[in-house]
Amino acid sequence: MFLAFLENAGYWEVGAHLMYILSVIMFMLAIMRMSKVKTARSGNWLAMGAMFLAMAGQFIEQMQLDKGFEHLPEFNWLWITIGLGLGAVVGLTAALWVKMTQMPEMVGLLNGSGGFASMLVGIAAFAMAAPEMDTTQGVAYTLADTPGVGWFNGINMVLTVIVGAITFTGSVLAFCKLSEWVNKKISLAQPKLIPGRHLINAFLFLGAMTLGVCMVWVAGGKAFGILAIILITIMALLLGFMLVLAIGGGDMPVVISLLNSYSGVAAALSGFTINSPVLVVAGSLVGASGIILTMIMCKAMNRSLVNVIFGGFGAVDTSAAKKDDGYKNVKSADAEEAAMVLADAQSCIIVPGYGMAVAQAQHAVRELADFMIARGCKVRYAIHPVAGRMPGHMNVLLAEANVPYDQLFEMDAINSDFKNTDVAIVIGANDVVNPAAKDNKSSPLYGMPVLNVEEARSVFVIKRSLGAGFAGVKNELFEKDNVRMVYADGRKACEDLIKALKEA
Repeated sequence: MFLAFLENAGYWEVGAHLMYILSVIMFMLAIMRMSKVKTARSGNWLAMGAMFLAMAGQFIEQMQLDKGFEHLPEFNWLWITIGLGLGAVVGLTAALWVKMTQMPEMVGLLNGSGGFASMLVGIAAFAMAAPEMDTTQGVAYTLADTPGVGWFNGINMVLTVIVGAITFTGSVLAFCKLSEWVNKKISLAQPKLIPGRHLINAFLFLGAMTLGVCMVWVAGGKAFGILAIILITIMALLLGFMLVLAIGGGDMPVVISLLNSYSGVAAALSGFTINSPVLVVAGSLVGASGIILTMIMCKAMNRSLVNVIFGGFGAVDTSAAKKDDGYKNVKSADAEEAAMVLADAQSCIIVPGYGMAVAQAQHAVRELADFMIARGCKVRYAIHPVAGRMPGHMNVLLAEANVPYDQLFEMDAINSDFKNTDVAIVIGANDVVNPAAKDNKSSPLYGMPVLNVEEARSVFVIKRSLGAGFAGVKNELFEKDNVRMVYADGRKACEDLIKALKEA
């Protein structure tokens, strides 16, 4: 009787909408807190709580509006439970087993999963509407004419499939590039510039959009609708693959942030498709924050957003560099020699890069910094916006090693301090510290903001070899008079430096 009273009074529906409002507020606060390393962890918890409230509110509203409490057995809890269970197992397994160095690949897969889910929502929405598209009295219905759909929902249905499919295959290919997946015939980590790719991309995009317009407004009926949605899905899947195929692995941080934006847009579109306001708001927040981050990353890499969207960047012309790819007057030092300089240093800036992630050296780096701080040295970390394989990659690794947040500085905040610093230690970074970006107009890096490492009084570059970075060009930093190369694995080099400092 009490449940019946609540149902008639509409309290359950009101409660569901209150949960939506609270969920949206929590999503906004979560994104705000995720913008700073110090509060990012609490932002994740807020986002998790927001998602739980949104799901709970959706269940309550669905039971209230569609079935009612007297029809609860008809609400398919079996499939819901299976879906939630599988998702929880996959997510928990990934969280427990993924390595910190694999986090960029994990983010790529999460973006792809969001896109895939949105694509399925669009296809499922069409499947529910398709039976109503049968011809009646010789008139072939379109989505705009279909009862319960209309032109607005029809457009969203098509766009949900297109954007979701592009996000899915683009993210899967980004995962392969980040993993540097290679077989005997092809390396996906390198950009693949297929002849006529722009025409192919234009055909796929315009073809999918044209079929979508026909589904919404041009007479066709159920049979045409089914064929169209299949072709749209295939075209969009191919388009996502083609767009990311032309982008090199070194530019994946920008691509990851862009695909994150796409996944948010796809979620927002699916929210319109199934009339879920909280999904629209949450997806819009992700889409907007993703595109803002993409623009920041483009600025940090001196890239054009148009190039990112349409692909084809990351394929640099290294012909000028190959004319003089040999290094001259490169000086090296062992751990003992470097320790002698570090022992007298009053200030130090550490520049982490992807090589640090590969070597799993973040804990050793923190121990080295702690030891130097104990000796009276001021230690800070300079974080380039695109260091690593995803936005914030270095921040995540250093936070995982419990590096104090107040020691982390973005490039703009610390770049002018290198000239007043006794020693700079570069660990695994390459292109983001290459002075050629500032003064060599023939370099593909020219115009990209880089860290002014060479301005420090002494510089030690910890690197296994003189191998080029993602841009494929020589690093002019290595030839500077105040730079010494320490040829070693990042973690081993830091451990050797600590040992040598203890003996100094």
